[in-house]
Amino acid sequence: MAETTVRNNRKIREGLVVSNKMNKTVVIAIVERVRHPKYDKFITRTKKLYAHDEANDAKTGDKVRVVETRPMSKTKRWRVVEVVERAK
Repeated sequence: MAETTVRNNRKIREGLVVSNKMNKTVVIAIVERVRHPKYDKFITRTKKLYAHDEANDAKTGDKVRVVETRPMSKTKRWRVVEVVERAK
């Protein structure tokens, strides 16, 4: 019987590249709309993630998909999987 390894479910996020000034690292802004529990108003929250970009492929303004991975450095815990849409 062939033994298969099962990986745990990893978080996948989509966001906009804000900065690509570092080598093999991009900063991604994830925008999330949440409803305020008391006032029933929608609030936009932005979270910035540092992601590993091995090929230095993503440019500022690109929409990318990232997946959670092992810690690469002090702040990097995400990896760029693909560039969904290029900046115009």
